[in-house]
Amino acid sequence: MKRTITGWLCAAAATMALLAPACSSSDNGTASQGGDAGGDATPSDAGGGKGTFEACTPDESAKVPDDRCTTDPTNTALPQCGQWVKVELPGLVCGDGSQFKFFVNYSNKSNNVEINFEPGGACWDYDSCSGNGGIRGAANPHGISDDHMSTYSFLNLLRRDTDQNPAQDYNMVFVSYCTGDIHTGDNVATYSGTTDAGPQTMTFHHEGHKNTLAVVDWMKKKFTAVPKLLVTGCSAGGAGAILNYHSIRTGLGSNVQCSYMLDDSGPIFHSDGPSKQLLDKIRTSWNTDAVLDSYEGQLPIQVADLKVDPGLISQAIAQKYPHDRLSLVAYRMDLNYSLYSYQRFFPGSTEADIHAKWWLDLQETIKVYDSVPNLSYYFPFFRSDNCSHCVSIPPIGNPPLEPLDVQKVENTPWSGTEIPEMQIDLKQFSIDLLDDKKSLKSYVQSVKSDESFIPTVSASCMEGG
Repeated sequence: MKRTITGWLCAAAATMALLAPACSSSDNGTASQGGDAGGDATPSDAGGGKGTFEACTPDESAKVPDDRCTTDPTNTALPQCGQWVKVELPGLVCGDGSQFKFFVNYSNKSNNVEINFEPGGACWDYDSCSGNGGIRGAANPHGISDDHMSTYSFLNLLRRDTDQNPAQDYNMVFVSYCTGDIHTGDNVATYSGTTDAGPQTMTFHHEGHKNTLAVVDWMKKKFTAVPKLLVTGCSAGGAGAILNYHSIRTGLGSNVQCSYMLDDSGPIFHSDGPSKQLLDKIRTSWNTDAVLDSYEGQLPIQVADLKVDPGLISQAIAQKYPHDRLSLVAYRMDLNYSLYSYQRFFPGSTEADIHAKWWLDLQETIKVYDSVPNLSYYFPFFRSDNCSHCVSIPPIGNPPLEPLDVQKVENTPWSGTEIPEMQIDLKQFSIDLLDDKKSLKSYVQSVKSDESFIPTVSASCMEGG
């Protein structure tokens, strides 16, 4: 990609601020007290042993509309193809009440569309929504800048000028994140807290679901014939992808022929595991019951059950859309989303405790995904970069302890996503996911005892709880 080294460093540093703190089926192994698992990695056929599903057949032959975008720089009547364009819709706000913005990048090569949800933590009280005392919180609470995409255009699934992106020719819609609610809240909350200046209160708009619905409505008018729709995002964006998937599919309706989801490191775990306390907290703070109420009678799983156990959402959308190909990817040694999930709810937890809880939740997820034909997963073991969090981003290191390698980011952006014994990386998994002619397979890498964080990086990742 044509960026200066300084530009890359700035983009990576900004991403770190947002993403990091302030092959087999379920037979692959069992969690030990320290969170380890054993077993050999072998692929699991998503259709084998749990029923089969009829593949979707997209027709990509339609001509791209002439009035979508232009490559003529003198033509100001149309947006430039391949350039990010800001969109502002009235009545949509960020956490502080400022104007919400999202961005679109038009293609003149394809009618396919990617909707990509921005990552960036989460918040549910005064400390986390204000960043008080270094508590890990959420991205962009004070709004979105007009040059926001300068931070994100280097992400693997948003690249244009490289064959490293399986969706490089898609039209791209980037849903910005500034509401602290993994794109799915429906609440205006008043939080109270205490700082060095004394007691404080703040009003915070957890209105991510409203923003998403407006983006989808805008997309429906702009993209009237979509052969292939990719719904994705990492971290909070991955959670936003799966939690809003039904709204996206219903909102776009018959405009879409075939649909695919790659939820990167944003799992919605079941409430009978270690994530229960987090799920209970955000249910109240974000008023997620109101969002689920809007699904009444639309899903094959009762809304009342989803309120109690949000982890049922994966089965619900898989059964609702049986021809869609849906996936979850994450590192087994994630030390970021896992900290949001457990650290504040289990005080004093060590890194080993966090990993043990994460693997316990992942194993429950594996069991469910192995039972549904159109659900698949990809779980490599470890990459030190970004605290082993977000598989679909390039290897950006853990600055300043582990400096960013610009050449690696530019030229080998999928480095560290491999499951070597299966000769597959996330790029190939993504290519296969988007290919309806290929069987849907799942992978989980076995434990690699020689792969772990160096103590200084581990300590840095654990900070900010």
